[in-house]
Amino acid sequence: MTTPRRRTVSTELAALAMGVSEATIRKWASRGKITRYGRKQRAEYDLDELLALRERGLPLPTGGRQAASL
Repeated sequence: MTTPRRRTVSTELAALAMGVSEATIRKWASRGKITRYGRKQRAEYDLDELLALRERGLPLPTGGRQAASL
């Protein structure tokens, strides 16, 4: 049986998928809220992990302020 391949996206695409800034994605990773993959200069995030967070009801921004408190 093969393990499904992880689908990772860049910080920029992770931010777009979640509706937050790139800085918020980095902050979530540094706080251990999401897992960071990739090399030192090339952060990547698991798309399925991000989408699961969204499905759990992560508060998404509705205006000028970004949802940074995951």
